[in-house]
Amino acid sequence: MTQHTRTRITLGALIGVAALGLAACAGTPAGGGGGSAEGGGSSIDSVSVIAPADPGGGWDQTARAFGQALNDESLVSSAPVSNIGGAGGTVGLASLATEGNPNTLMITGSVMVGAVETNASDVRIEDMTPIAKLTEEPLVIVVPKDSPYDTLEDFIDAWVDEGAGMAVTGGSAGGIDHILAALLLTDAGVDAADVPSSLNYIANSGGGEALTMLLGGQVQAGISGVGEFSQQVEAGELKALAVSSGEPALLLPDVPTLADEGVDLVVTNWRGLIAPGDVSDDDKKALEELVTAVHDSAAWTEILDTNGWTDAFLVGDDFSTFLDGDISTTKETLKTIGLIE
Repeated sequence: MTQHTRTRITLGALIGVAALGLAACAGTPAGGGGGSAEGGGSSIDSVSVIAPADPGGGWDQTARAFGQALNDESLVSSAPVSNIGGAGGTVGLASLATEGNPNTLMITGSVMVGAVETNASDVRIEDMTPIAKLTEEPLVIVVPKDSPYDTLEDFIDAWVDEGAGMAVTGGSAGGIDHILAALLLTDAGVDAADVPSSLNYIANSGGGEALTMLLGGQVQAGISGVGEFSQQVEAGELKALAVSSGEPALLLPDVPTLADEGVDLVVTNWRGLIAPGDVSDDDKKALEELVTAVHDSAAWTEILDTNGWTDAFLVGDDFSTFLDGDISTTKETLKTIGLIE
């Protein structure tokens, strides 16, 4: 692999890409608390939970897991979960903007931050009420089992040589998978101005579609959350080249990190919760208290362990500050890879 100066990036906790000319933003360690909410109870009787995606996949899994914890801990009398899919979550975002029930929580995250920009959404995350950041999940770079590439170095060297001749699949255009693909190229020495023409990225609405393309030999590599590909890696259908976390992934503990492979990048896919934009201060405080109670519960701890999710809890002002920084730096990254002007 070409030797060059490497820059550490953490998307989710922080993003700073000197090679891309981005300004570094202040990071917050995963698992930190904050804000005004205190655990131990809530005045909310029932809450509606929205997954801004079709059933299956990370957002749906997170929404249903959150609803399950609410029910298991008897924190509310009911917590129905509904799906409003489309356009990287921006269809659900538009629906939330017209929601009349203040006790409504919608899953958001890295993918939606990018989709708002790439879809030029009239409704933005900033128009909603930020409640809490819940989790982070590392990404994994995989290739089919019969791929000639056995290491990340082998794959990236070939990718740099072949450019757009190498097809890479992942989630929504402009989402965290797409961003990691672009950052891998720039980290390997591809000039930022050449990334749009060098990166043949095939976007999909979920890990299932990407998996079909990988198993069918339609693409040379895939990038998605560890949870999307871990079963196929364990079954030997895919080879995992590296995970994007700073430490080994819980679901794929034997797969090296990017740093282990000489790539100084840390990129995580975060997920959290937002509420309608016009909720009162009292309603916002009640939702923060409810989400804090979920986070502190035994049921949620078990869910994190089962799914291999990293606890990245932020609530109140801490989450608002994180979200503002993530939106700003994601926008700059998307400009660099040619998806927005």
